[in-house]
Amino acid sequence: MRAKTPRESRTVMTDLVLPSETNPLNNLFGGELLARMDRAASIAARRHSRRITVTASVNHVAFNRAVPLGSVVTVEAAVSRAFTTSMEIFIDVWIEDRFTGERTKANEAIYTFVAVDDTGKPTEVPLLEPETDLEKERFAAALRRKQLSLVLAGKLKPSDATELKALFMS
Repeated sequence: MRAKTPRESRTVMTDLVLPSETNPLNNLFGGELLARMDRAASIAARRHSRRITVTASVNHVAFNRAVPLGSVVTVEAAVSRAFTTSMEIFIDVWIEDRFTGERTKANEAIYTFVAVDDTGKPTEVPLLEPETDLEKERFAAALRRKQLSLVLAGKLKPSDATELKALFMS
């Protein structure tokens, strides 16, 4: 199976924030943004694996900036690391000022997807070869995040979390 690059999974979805998608403060509902991020991440995971993919977890979401009514919102997703059957997807959310066109990073998230076959059984995915400095940084951090998640779930002994030990032990 040929390794792929994050560029091959990159997904960009741009949309407008409509009144029916906002809260009483006229900002995009968090759940609406989560759904948009999930759709973009799902497409990125499918582009990487060329399989059916399912959301395994939402590992991190940062709602750093409100997304006002009428904003143009762009959700960018790409695989940041591929494991045996799972893929970590890093998502950046940008808002575009409707008057100046200036783009500002509003939010980010990290999702995990698993590739499955037609019966729902997890199936192997291609490896990932990061190219840019940012992709390499996200690739390295993904293993630490996975190990931390496995330790917290009791599926990995802390003493076996090599990447985490390297961070905290000299």
